[in-house]
Amino acid sequence: MSFQPLNPRPYLQARVGSEVIIRLKWGQTEYKGVLESIDSYMNVLLRNPEEYIDGKLAGALGLVMIRCNNILYVGSADTVEMTDMEYK
Repeated sequence: MSFQPLNPRPYLQARVGSEVIIRLKWGQTEYKGVLESIDSYMNVLLRNPEEYIDGKLAGALGLVMIRCNNILYVGSADTVEMTDMEYK
């Protein structure tokens, strides 16, 4: 069985303009908002995101830029529900 690496760039580019959920590596922080753009380093820009800490809504923000090295995963918001996340 061999491992086939996948390029995440096409996945992110296909989701520009749609709602995504981004989980950060540090703590239990997630953002749910519209993916505005990505750059060549795969830093992301979210418009009107909601911030969730430990699964609880912490507030709404205007425009957020997240550096690529802080992102644990990005998922399409229509396939992932915030209640699907497990917090321990």
